[in-house]
Amino acid sequence: MNIVVNNEPRIIELKVTNESIIAQLADGRTVSVPLAWSWRLSDATPKQRNNFEIMGSGQGVHWPDVDEDISAAGMLCGTPAHRPKRVVKSQKGKEVSTAKRTKIREVTNGS
Repeated sequence: MNIVVNNEPRIIELKVTNESIIAQLADGRTVSVPLAWSWRLSDATPKQRNNFEIMGSGQGVHWPDVDEDISAAGMLCGTPAHRPKRVVKSQKGKEVSTAKRTKIREVTNGS
């Protein structure tokens, strides 16, 4: 008999406070990481922080207002997001790192 067990962590509930990002996982664990680990969420307003979507079957969370994604595995591993050295604004007013902006130009210009 073959039984496949999916041990991938899945977020079923999320709360963001002024200090922490707190995820309730499907297996009963609660994971909390400092809000400062996400510079985008640290810089965001409470309204932007509370506008999130749990992705897929709970593998991660997406904040559309600030273009931030955090995975359940990343929270468990303790992987903070590092602020890029230089951030510029896109034409739509969203922050884009210089590396991402270069890649966008390459694709747009056919390079």
